[in-house]
Amino acid sequence: MNNNAICCCGQLRIETEGEPLVHAVCHCSNCKKRTGSAFGVSAYFKDTQIINTVGKAHCYEIKNERHQKRYFCKNCGTTLYWKVSVLPGITGVAAGCFENPIPEPTHNLLNENACDWIELPETWKSEVTRRDFR
Repeated sequence: MNNNAICCCGQLRIETEGEPLVHAVCHCSNCKKRTGSAFGVSAYFKDTQIINTVGKAHCYEIKNERHQKRYFCKNCGTTLYWKVSVLPGITGVAAGCFENPIPEPTHNLLNENACDWIELPETWKSEVTRRDFR
């Protein structure tokens, strides 16, 4: 099954194939700042699952130990997808941008940074390993 993630104005989209390898709620400061929310919700796909991108994506680079490139729509500002150096061959997609719902998250990451008022299912894994991305 293919699914499209689209920015707010519709000028930028990314088409994925199949289910995400990892679908995570993350409480790190990077995800909080990316979304302007209490956490980020991200779906991670193998690069081979990225079928197409439409529109001109602009790139913002975060140069640190986890070098990251965020691709966003210059028109509306939506960060739609990203690449992180520690996850070669993997593309992260902003899960809230998908046209069709994707499955329930599988992971709840960096809980030590979670807001006290957030309660998420205990069945979600609290860490991600390289095996999750195979």
